[in-house]
Amino acid sequence: MAMALPTGLDLDLLRSFVIIAEEKSFTRAAERVGRTQSAISLQMQRLEAVLGQTLLERGKGNAVVLSVQGFTLLTRARDILKLNDDIMQSLRARPSQGVVRLGIAEEIPNHFLAQIFERFSQVAPSIEVQVTTALSCALAAKLKLGELDLVVLEDGLAPRQWPAVELWRQRLHWITSETHNQHLSDTLPLALSPNECQFRPPWLTDCLWRGLAVHALEQSGRKYRLVTTSSSTAGQLAAVVAGLAVTATMSLSDLPVGLRAVEPHEGLPQLPEVAFLMLKLRDVSQPATDLLAEILREIPAAAAKF
Repeated sequence: MAMALPTGLDLDLLRSFVIIAEEKSFTRAAERVGRTQSAISLQMQRLEAVLGQTLLERGKGNAVVLSVQGFTLLTRARDILKLNDDIMQSLRARPSQGVVRLGIAEEIPNHFLAQIFERFSQVAPSIEVQVTTALSCALAAKLKLGELDLVVLEDGLAPRQWPAVELWRQRLHWITSETHNQHLSDTLPLALSPNECQFRPPWLTDCLWRGLAVHALEQSGRKYRLVTTSSSTAGQLAAVVAGLAVTATMSLSDLPVGLRAVEPHEGLPQLPEVAFLMLKLRDVSQPATDLLAEILREIPAAAAKF
C-alpha cells in the first residue's frame, strides 16, 4: 500500500507571509508584491488552512502582528526561501559574457541603480552593463532606434504597442522652499519642463509631468503662472531653491537643502501616481538582457521607490 505524500508548502504563500511580517500591513505588502490586498489576504487564509494555525493577528493601530505560531514559522520560511533562491540561481543557465545597454529614467535615484549593479554582478560578473540616463521620452526614442536593449521609463511615454512590464508606481509631489513659501501665493508660480520637446510622443499635448501638474491645478481651480522652464529636474529645483517658484517632482530622497514636499493640508491639489515600466528591445535571442530584466523584476518595489 502506497504511503500518502506529506502536504507541501507553497513558496508563493511563504514569500507573501514573510513580506507581510516585514511590512506589518496587508496594504503595504500588496503594493510590494504587485497584488491586490484581497489576493494577499486570501493567500494567508490558504497558508493558515494548510498549517492549521493562526499566523497573523491585529495589534495596536490595526497593525498586523505575528502570533506565536507565526514567529515560529517566520525564521524557517526565510530559510526555505533562501535555499530555494540559491538553488534557482545556481542551476539556471547564465550567460557568461556579453553587453547589455540599459536605459534608466533620470528621475530614478542612484540607490535603485546601485541595487541593480550589486545583484547583477553576483549572478553575471562577466557581463558588461552600459548605462544611459536620460528623460523617459528620450529613452523611448533610443529603444525604438535599437540603441538600447532594456529601459525603465515612465508610463505614458513608452512606444505604443510595445510589450512592457510595470515595475512599480510612484506619486508626484509638489516641492517648495522652506524659507520662501511660494506655495502660499494666490497665483502659484511654477517651474516646469518646456512644452516643446523633440522626443515628446505625438499623443501628448504636454510634457508628462507638466501636463499632470497643470491639469491638477486647473481641476482644483487654483490660479498659476509659469515662471521658468527647464528640461531637467535639477534646473526646475534650482528655481525653487532661488525662491522663484514651486515645482512637481517624484524623488524626495535627494532634494537640495532647503527644499521640502508641500504637505497635504497646505492647499495644493494632490498629484497622481506615475507607473514605471520595463521594456526590452525586440530581439529573438537576448540571454544577457533577459537576465538583467529578471533582476529588475526581483528587486522589491518598495526598495525602488523614492
